[in-house]
Amino acid sequence: MANSNAKGDRRERELVNALDEAGFAVMRAPASGSATERELPDVLTGDGETFYAIEAKSSAGDPIYLTGEEVEALLFFARNFGAKPRIAVRFDREDWYFFHPGDLYTTDGGNYRVKKETALSEGTDFEELVGHSEKVTLDEVADDGPDAAVLDVLSAFERGDLEKEEAAAMLE
Repeated sequence: MANSNAKGDRRERELVNALDEAGFAVMRAPASGSATERELPDVLTGDGETFYAIEAKSSAGDPIYLTGEEVEALLFFARNFGAKPRIAVRFDREDWYFFHPGDLYTTDGGNYRVKKETALSEGTDFEELVGHSEKVTLDEVADDGPDAAVLDVLSAFERGDLEKEEAAAMLE
């Protein structure tokens, strides 16, 4: 029987390689929690200025769940290590997205959940995590429409108070 964690291991190695290519020093904790009594994050990484302790999860389906214990262990380790805790999620045919544990939805049972649509709309993408870009939302670039002065000129033209040439000159 194939290792049931093979896909998750492959995804973690993919994340490690991407972080390495982005110029980060990176280490994948061997077998995370099972190789030691201590709970370790899946990945430790840093670029000399910013350091992350990352718990990585991937899924073909939707959503991704994390136990409260997994998140608590990540927060404990990150605090003691001096790293920023991040949950990395990757859905099939999508890129990696990152969340601070405090930004995740908490279930009634004390576990954590990330839906695919939440990852795509609210997650930090890989390029932003490594400092190569900054996320811009639609609200930040949305056109609020014409300003009041333009609307006044158009209203005056519509009422017949201005000729077409006068309105055009005022709008230049």
